[in-house]
Amino acid sequence: MTTPADPAPPAGPRSRIDPARSACVLIGVDDYTVLDSLRSVRHNLVDLRAALTDPEIWGIPEDRVLTVGNPASARELIAPVRRAAELAEDTLIVYYAGHGLIERREKQLLLTLPDAEDDKPETCVRAADVSAAIGDTGAAQRRVLILDCCFSGKVLSEMAGEDPGKQGGKLALRTLHDVSGSYVMTSAPRDRPSHAPDPTRCSVFTGALVDVLRQGVADGPDMLGLHHLFTEVKKRIAEIRPMMPQPQDEDRNGVGGLDFVRNVAVLPPLTPPADRAAEPPRGRARTLLWPLAAAAAGLAVGLGAPGAVDWWHTAHPAAATGECGGHLSTPDAPRAVLLDHSDALDKRNVDYENIVGLSSLALVAEGEDGVEALALADNSPGLLFPLRLGTPSDLDPVADTARTLRRPDGTTFPEKRPDAEGLVIEQGGRTVLVASEDGPAIRRFDTATGKQLGKDFAIPEELRYSPEGSAQVGRGIESLALSPDGRHLYAGWEAPLAKDGDKRGRPVIRVQRYTGEPAGTYTPDEQYAYLAGDGMNLVELVALDNTGDLLALEREHTSDLGTSIRVVQISLRDAPAVNDKDSLHSDSADNFADETPVLSLTACPSGGPGAVATPGSNPVNPLVDNVEGMAVGKAWTSGAYEGWRPLYLVSDDNGSGDQITRLYSLALRLEP
Repeated sequence: MTTPADPAPPAGPRSRIDPARSACVLIGVDDYTVLDSLRSVRHNLVDLRAALTDPEIWGIPEDRVLTVGNPASARELIAPVRRAAELAEDTLIVYYAGHGLIERREKQLLLTLPDAEDDKPETCVRAADVSAAIGDTGAAQRRVLILDCCFSGKVLSEMAGEDPGKQGGKLALRTLHDVSGSYVMTSAPRDRPSHAPDPTRCSVFTGALVDVLRQGVADGPDMLGLHHLFTEVKKRIAEIRPMMPQPQDEDRNGVGGLDFVRNVAVLPPLTPPADRAAEPPRGRARTLLWPLAAAAAGLAVGLGAPGAVDWWHTAHPAAATGECGGHLSTPDAPRAVLLDHSDALDKRNVDYENIVGLSSLALVAEGEDGVEALALADNSPGLLFPLRLGTPSDLDPVADTARTLRRPDGTTFPEKRPDAEGLVIEQGGRTVLVASEDGPAIRRFDTATGKQLGKDFAIPEELRYSPEGSAQVGRGIESLALSPDGRHLYAGWEAPLAKDGDKRGRPVIRVQRYTGEPAGTYTPDEQYAYLAGDGMNLVELVALDNTGDLLALEREHTSDLGTSIRVVQISLRDAPAVNDKDSLHSDSADNFADETPVLSLTACPSGGPGAVATPGSNPVNPLVDNVEGMAVGKAWTSGAYEGWRPLYLVSDDNGSGDQITRLYSLALRLEP
């Protein structure tokens, strides 16, 4: 028998989900062999268990809560669910936190185990199998599933049978969707990631859930139902991370409307404060064992909850997101907003090739499901890493197998070459242009094979290294940019030519323009110059339009002050060419292109303690490290940042344990 999707609860007194006759399973996986560790999951299990067993909130008995840490097999994950289902008479609640993956062939949601690997479903557990264990075991009147993992909303579509030809969807449909009463709450939509930015605290979703349980709802009823909790969790997440994908829920047969927990914001405490003051702190009787010793028998047992760390509602540490201040912005007219950052690529490898030395970034495709890009590694040999970045508000970078840059005959470049630094994409990604400090040189490569196509581009004599020119050794071409129409290619030199020097500490930077046709021959024509910031060097360029407006990424590093990063907008539209100038050292100011500062990364919010898990190389802002790559997306056509453009930055760790591979996303308001 099927039931309507969301019927109204029955009239008369509201029944309550009885903790004494219910059972709960809390499953968490934090320690992975291949996937990134998720230390937040430990805090999720500890804090959520403490809240649910607290008699001031729900008060489920300790022996009715099973805690499963790092189950090594599908049996070790599912067996406790079946045991709890046999125990529950009123309601069975199953919670899972860990990585979530989508099986590529059948498009099913996979819950991961410690040895899980992407695209290897046999190392995971199908969410449909967990749903089956919840729905076909025991006599509980109601079944509740709470998932805190990436793509967790996928379970809702599986339950609704949106994939009728797939066994997983049918299985979930008949085992959970059609039970007498069910409720599902997920941390994210079906195609979006979840967020756990700080390994020392709960994930965003579970942290908000614990917060609502422990704080209550100020203007709410005496008792809170599951859907009321969900609504408040969703609201609080939107307040602290407005660009984060929103949680999802589905209520069958009015389960979400039943009284569940006491609203501690409006109800008096059950135990008078005077008596409670003499009690030991709640839940400090035992400590969490990780992983559980009982897991060897295929079943994890309930653990006493250690002291709940009420960090969420006592500290509310700020996230590393928000308006980037400083003199470039005002409260009424910010120029840049930090949306997210991720260290997911740091010290990782793909097919045993280390992801190190990312010095340039170029976008391949943008869509609602995320952004695809190529990242250029400047180590030997040069490598092109395909990346899936996630979305601007929720970075979730994943790298694929790198393509090695090779000479035309297919052999690799000599050691320490090509020292690739600049990258632009042609023909929808079929070919790329790469700037190399070795030479200096500009070369075209076939993306599919990695082989160089054709000869090196011509480099004007004065821009070469000695004895032909006066470029500083190791400070040659650092950046490339291609106009949207493919007509103009811009090459930027990292530091001033020896004959140009600086103007009172501001380096004189030359930009060589090439003219040609997409995928064809480019010939050097006009040369321009601009003044970088004090002590800054040019490390990346992006062409914003076809008229000569560029975005320039500048970097400075000193031993005392660490790394500083700034972005400026340069206009070459009315700038005079400087090809005929032997030296620019004494040139007047009107010979340099106009530049407008847009962003200082140091002025972006670094959040509260722990919001940036690994400090960078700037003592003022731990978010800042050795940024060398930059890409700009298409302008948003709607939403809070309509007319703004997404900006992506990536830092180069130089293969060093002291530096970080970090991806940043920002919203940028550019001058017309």
